[in-house]
Amino acid sequence: MKLCVSDNRRYLVHQDGRPFFYLGDTAWELFHRCDREEAERYLANRAAKGFNVIQAVALAELDGLTTPNPYGELPLVDGDPARPREAYFEHVDYVVRRANALGLWVGFLPTWGRWVVNAGWSPPRPDEPVFTPENARCYGRFLGERYRDAQLIWILGGDRQATGVEAVWRAMAEGLAEGDGGTHLMTYHPYGPEASSTWFHDEPWLDLNMIQSGHSRRAMPNYRMIAADYARLPTKPVFDGEPCYEDMAVGMAAGNGYFGAHDVRQAAYWGVLSGGCGHTYGCNNIWQMFKPGRQPVLGARRSWVDSLDLEGAFDMRHVAALALARPYLTRFPAPELVLAGSNGFTDHVEAARDGHRDAKDAGYIMAYTPMLNRHLTLDTSCLRGGRLRAWWYDPREGVALDLGESPNSGVYTPPAPDSGPDWALVIDSVDAGYGPPGQAGCGC
Repeated sequence: MKLCVSDNRRYLVHQDGRPFFYLGDTAWELFHRCDREEAERYLANRAAKGFNVIQAVALAELDGLTTPNPYGELPLVDGDPARPREAYFEHVDYVVRRANALGLWVGFLPTWGRWVVNAGWSPPRPDEPVFTPENARCYGRFLGERYRDAQLIWILGGDRQATGVEAVWRAMAEGLAEGDGGTHLMTYHPYGPEASSTWFHDEPWLDLNMIQSGHSRRAMPNYRMIAADYARLPTKPVFDGEPCYEDMAVGMAAGNGYFGAHDVRQAAYWGVLSGGCGHTYGCNNIWQMFKPGRQPVLGARRSWVDSLDLEGAFDMRHVAALALARPYLTRFPAPELVLAGSNGFTDHVEAARDGHRDAKDAGYIMAYTPMLNRHLTLDTSCLRGGRLRAWWYDPREGVALDLGESPNSGVYTPPAPDSGPDWALVIDSVDAGYGPPGQAGCGC
C-alpha cells in the first residue's frame, strides 16, 4: 500500500485515489524507551482512537545514542551512523510491523536533529552531531532498504533548523530514496515556530511541507503559517506536525498554566480548515514516554500510561470525521467568507469551502470558532442553489445539531449554541443532499 500526493497537490491519497487524512500522534521515544508490551499497549490505544500515523524516532533525542533501549541495545556501533546495530533495529522492525498491522502508518524520523546540528537545545547537555553527508547517505540507504515495504512516511529533521547542514539532510533523503526506490513520501520536521519550506520547499525529495507551530503561547496562529505554505509554488501539501502539546506548560513555564483539550482542538481545526492535509496531536507526557524513575522533560507531570486517555486525544477523531464528511479533495481555505465574529486572534474564525474559487458552485462551507460566538456571520453567496441547511458540529462529542433549512440570502448568521466554548459550523447547499456532518461521508 502506498501514499501519494493528490492530483491538485494539496492533499494525500492512497494509491487508488482514496483520501488519506493524516491524523498523527507524537511518540518520539517509542522505539527507544518502550519494550514490546508497552509498544503494543500504546499502539492499540492510538488505533482505537482513530489515529492513522505514529511519529517516532530511530535515533532518539533523549540520549538515544548512549542510553540503550529496554533490551540493552544501542542503535549504532561506536556511535557511527554507517554501522547500525542489527539487534536495535530488530526491535524497531517489530514496532513498525505491529503499527502497520493495526492500520497505523509510521511517521519515521531516521534521527533527531540533535545528532545532525549542534543547536544546544536538548537537555541536559549540548547536541553532539555524528552525521556527515557521507554517512547520512549510507544510513539513509540502510533504512530505505530495510523499510521499503513498510507503511510509513519519512520525516527528516527533528526539531532543528537546517541552516548550514542542508547537505546532510539532502544526502540522507537521497539515501532513503536509493534504498526504498522512492516508495515513500518525505517531509521535514522543523524547529518551531518554523516550516520545512524555509530550507527545502524547492527540493525534489520534499513531497509535503510540515510546520511546527509549537508551544510558546495559547492560540498560536498556525493558520497563518499554513496559509503561507499553501500559497507557495510549486504547490505542495502542508500540515502542522507539532502544535501545542496537551498537558504541557504554556510557554514551558508552569506559572502560565497548561495546554488542555480546548487548546489542542483549536490548533487542529485552525490547521485543517486553513488548508492543512492533516494534523498531529501531541501530549507532553507521551512523546517522552515518561514514567516514575525517569527524569521529567519540559515539566512532565504524569506517566504516559495515565495520559493515554486525555480528552484532547479522544477529540482528534472528530477532526478527521468532519474533514472527511464532505468532499475533501476539492476543499480550499476561504477565510474571506467570515463577515463578522472573528477578531483575528484568540477567537479567530477559520473557514473553507469546496468548488472553484470565485464561482458560486460550492456544495458546503465549513467554519470553526474557538469561542462561543453570538455574532458569527458568513457569506453564503458561493453556495449553489437557492436553499441552505446548517449544522453546528460539536468538536467534543462529534455530533451535529441540525439548524434546519432556510432560503440562501447570501448571508447567514446561525443561532448561538447554548454552551461551548468551541464549535464547527457546516452550511450545506440543500441541492447537495448531505447528511449530518461527522457521519461517514463522501470524502472524495
